[in-house]
This record gives sequence, structure tokens and C-alpha cells, in this order.
Amino acid sequence: MGVFHFAKGCMGTMCVLLASLTMSACTSTSSTTPASVDALQLTSTSAPLSGGGALQVVKDLPAPQNTQNGSEQPLSPNDVLEVNVFQVDNLNRTVQVDAGGQISLPLIGTVAAAGKTVRQLEQEIETAYGANYLQSPDVSVFVKESIGQRITVDGEVARAGIFPVSSNSSLIDAIALAGGFNNVGDAKKVFVYRTIGPNTLVANYNVEEIRAGKSRNPRIYGGDKVVVFASKSKIAMNNLKDALGVASSAARLAVVPGL
Repeated sequence: MGVFHFAKGCMGTMCVLLASLTMSACTSTSSTTPASVDALQLTSTSAPLSGGGALQVVKDLPAPQNTQNGSEQPLSPNDVLEVNVFQVDNLNRTVQVDAGGQISLPLIGTVAAAGKTVRQLEQEIETAYGANYLQSPDVSVFVKESIGQRITVDGEVARAGIFPVSSNSSLIDAIALAGGFNNVGDAKKVFVYRTIGPNTLVANYNVEEIRAGKSRNPRIYGGDKVVVFASKSKIAMNNLKDALGVASSAARLAVVPGL
């Protein structure tokens, strides 16, 4: 009888624990969830950022500035470029965009590159060479290494990190690069952050609907940050499984002879 009362009392205690875990999971948020987004959703659609500008929640993200409506990616500091001048081989150079956003070329010196598209930079170099040195120069710029063509994927994914993206990468591609969702990742709560001028815009995308063909698969650009929120119901289920494991172990101990 003593063993029976011990086991019964143990299981009763575990039931209280299970209820407590369930309630706490349902009222908590993931540690990787940016609190500012939750606050914005509950109060307004905009909030100031400490470094200037504002964080704004939008329904859908626009293409970054100076990308020809998303068809081109602007150059960034540390990008490595190959500059070729047709039939003038001694002017060809492989250069890196410096921290100030500039490159240095023979005869014409420094040229601002960061923030411009490849085509815009080609035209400016042609204009500079054509002004004093060459007649009708033909300049080609190729991007050998692009720092700007990288994204950050964080939150409830299998492998958070920084990943290179191509000129036509999508949100589904970004999730795949990070190994998909982890066991508590919520496909309905995928947030994409994008800097537009002084402001940071953020939009919530439902990857379940995208995979089902019910929503479009948005384009992802270099510099974007993708954050996957946790599912509260999945957290609760994991807590229940852990608690049930503890309860089962306690029950087994309770029926061991001599306890």
C-alpha cells in the first residue's frame, strides 16, 4: 500500500507539472524572436530604431533601392570586380571596392562604386575614360566575389548562418540553405528584414501557403535577414513529451521492490 500511495502521489505531482509546462509554453515566446516585431504587431506599424530611421512592418517588401526594380543587385564594399577595357589590355584591372565604396583605376583614379549597379558603373567608367583618354571606350565590369550577395538566416532553423545567394534566389531557397525548420520552427512565422534607405522594413511570410501554391514565393536580395519564429504549440508539445518522460521514469521507480 505504501508503494501504491507513493506512485499515486508521484503521478499527481507530474500532472500538475504537465499543466504548468503547457501554460508556460503557451505564454512564452522564442528567445530568437525579435521583441520589437511583436510589439509593432500589437501597437502600430512603425517604431524608431536606436541608430536612426525606423522599423516598419509591411505586408510585402519592395525591391531594394537602385536595383532597377529588382533586376540588378547594387555593388557593396569589399566586392571584387574585374574591369576590362576593350582592346586596351593595360587598363584592365581586378579591384576590390574599399570600405568607402570606391575603386581605383589607371588614369582616372578613384571611382565611386558601392550602391551602383554594374551597368551604371560601366557607364561612369566609360564616360571618365572617354573625356580625356579614349575614343568611344567599351568597358565591361564583372563581379568576381560579392559580399553584398549574402543573406542571414536566423531563428528556428536547422543551421543558422550567413549564406551566398544568386540574383534570383527566393525565400524558399533561403530556408533550404539553412537546412529547413528545426523541430519548433513555425512555417507561418517567417519574417524577412530589408533595409530601404534609413529604414528597416519587415514582412511576415507564410511558407506553408507558399509551398502549397497559395502565396507567391518572394525574391530574396543580398543583405536581407530572414528570421524564423518558434511555434508555441510545438514548444508546448515538446515540454509535454519531456514531462511525460520524467513521469514515466518516476512511475517505474515507484514500483521497484523495497522503495
